[in-house]
Amino acid sequence: MTRHSGILLHPTSLPSPHGIGDLGTAAYQFVDFLAQAKQTLWQILPLGPTSFGNSPYQCLSAFAGNPLLISLEQLQQEGYLTAEQVANVPPARSEAVDFASLIPWKERCLHAAFDKFQQHATEADQLAFEQFCQQQQHWLTDYASFSALKAFHQGKSWHEWEPALAQRAPSALQTWQQQHPSEIQYHCFVQYQFFRQWQALKRYANQHHVQIIGDLPIFVAYDSADVWANPKLFKLDAQGQPTVVAGVPPDYFSVTGQRWGNPVYRWRTMAKDDYHWWRQRFASLLELVDLIRIDHFRGFEQYWEIPASEPTAQHGEWVDGPKLAFFQTMERYLGKLPIIAENLGIITQSVETLRLDCGFPGMKVLQFAFFDEDSTEFLPHNYEQQAVVYTGTHDNNTTRAWFDHELSETDRERVRRYVDKFFMGEAASSVLMRLAWSSTAEIAIAPLQDAMNLGAESRMNIPGHTSNHNWVWRYRPDQLTEGLAHWLCELSTTYERLGNLPKQQVKVGSKDK
Repeated sequence: MTRHSGILLHPTSLPSPHGIGDLGTAAYQFVDFLAQAKQTLWQILPLGPTSFGNSPYQCLSAFAGNPLLISLEQLQQEGYLTAEQVANVPPARSEAVDFASLIPWKERCLHAAFDKFQQHATEADQLAFEQFCQQQQHWLTDYASFSALKAFHQGKSWHEWEPALAQRAPSALQTWQQQHPSEIQYHCFVQYQFFRQWQALKRYANQHHVQIIGDLPIFVAYDSADVWANPKLFKLDAQGQPTVVAGVPPDYFSVTGQRWGNPVYRWRTMAKDDYHWWRQRFASLLELVDLIRIDHFRGFEQYWEIPASEPTAQHGEWVDGPKLAFFQTMERYLGKLPIIAENLGIITQSVETLRLDCGFPGMKVLQFAFFDEDSTEFLPHNYEQQAVVYTGTHDNNTTRAWFDHELSETDRERVRRYVDKFFMGEAASSVLMRLAWSSTAEIAIAPLQDAMNLGAESRMNIPGHTSNHNWVWRYRPDQLTEGLAHWLCELSTTYERLGNLPKQQVKVGSKDK
C-alpha cells in the first residue's frame, strides 16, 4: 500500500437541504473538497436502514440502503417529485437531524415519488428497475416483504407479528404478498433509488481519486430482515426468540459490561455451505465501497455470549468464532478482501495472530494513547506500518473536547511532553492530526469534527447511551472552507500521504482554517 489519508464523515452529517445529509449536491461538493484537500479516503458508517435509536449499527438489513439518504433533489430533477412536495421541510436546526419529524415527512415524499414512477416512468427506467430487482433478488424480496410487513404492523418487531407471518409459514406469507404487491414494490423502488444514487456518487468519488471505506458490523440486529428471513443461521428457539445474545464483558469502562442484544450466529451451520450468507454480504458491500472496516473483528476469533435471560453482560462466556477458516473461505470465493480490522478493546494475542495471518491492518486511536503510561501501543513510535491511525472515531468525543474536558492535567501534560515540538500554539485537534499524519501507519484518518476543531456539541455518538443527541450532528456549508482544504492539502503533502496521486508542490500559506 501507499500512504493515504482521509476524513471520517457519515453521509447523514452532510448539509443537504432536506433535514438530513443525503446523496445529492452536498455529497458531490464534499468529494470535491476531499479532492481539493488531497485526501484520498472517505470513511463512512454502515449505510443500512436504521430503526429505533437511529443507530447505523442496528440496521433493519445488512444489505439494504438507508432510504433517508436518498436525495429528493435528484428525484425532483428526474420528474418524480414537484418543487412544492420537497419545499415544506419540517423545521430543524441546521447542525442537527430531527429524526422524529423528518422520517414521516421523507417517507411521504418517497411514496409520492413511487406513485409518479408507477404512472410515468419511461420504458428504459422501468427496465432498469426490473433489472435491479432481478440482480438483487437474493436479499431484496425478503427485505421488501419484511419492510412492508413492519409498516403494516405499525413498526413492531417481527416477533410481535401474528405467528404465521413471524415464522414465515409459506402459505400465510404468500397470501400476504399477493394481497399487498404495491407496498412490497414500493420498498423495492426505494432501494433502487438508493443504489442508483449511491453508485453514481461512488463513481464520482473514484474518478476524483477518492476511495470509500465502508463499515461492516459483525453482528446484525434481531429486528432485521436478515434474522427474520434466515432464522436457522442464528441461535433462536422454536418461537424465534434468541437463546443467547452478543456483547462485551465488564471492563474498566463498565462494571456490568455491554449487553448489545444482537443474536449470535450458528457458525457451524453457516460453515456447511461455505458461509454463503456471509459471502453475499461481503460481495454486496464491495459493490458500494472500496475498503471495508470490520467492526468488532475479535468476534471472529472469540465472542462474548450472554444468556438472553440475563439483564447485563456480567454472566457470559467467551465462545470460539470461525477463526482463520472463515477468511480463507472468503478469499477462496472472493479473492483477497480489502479489510481493516477494528481491533480495539479486550484484544488477546490470538486475535492479533488471526489479524496478522489474514494480513489485515489494525486500528490505532490516538485518544487512547495518553490516559496512562501503559497505553504505549497507541503511541506512534510503536506503530507497525500496516495500520490505520485515527485521532478519534465516531464513538469518541471530539479531540478538542477530549483534551479540554476528559483528560486530567497529568494526562494533558503527557500529551504536551510527547508532542512538544508540534504544539507551537496549535489546537489539540490539529496536533493529533499532525501526529497521525506524520506516523508510519499507512493510513491516517480524522473525523471531520477534528479537522474543523469542533467541540463536544459536535460529538456523533456516546456508546451505551440512548440519546436524542446521538447520530444527529451535521456541519454547516460555511464550515467547509478553502482554508481548511489548503491546510489538509499541506498536511498530506508534507507527510507524503497522497496515495496514488502524482506528488505536487503545495505552496505553504497562512490561510486560516
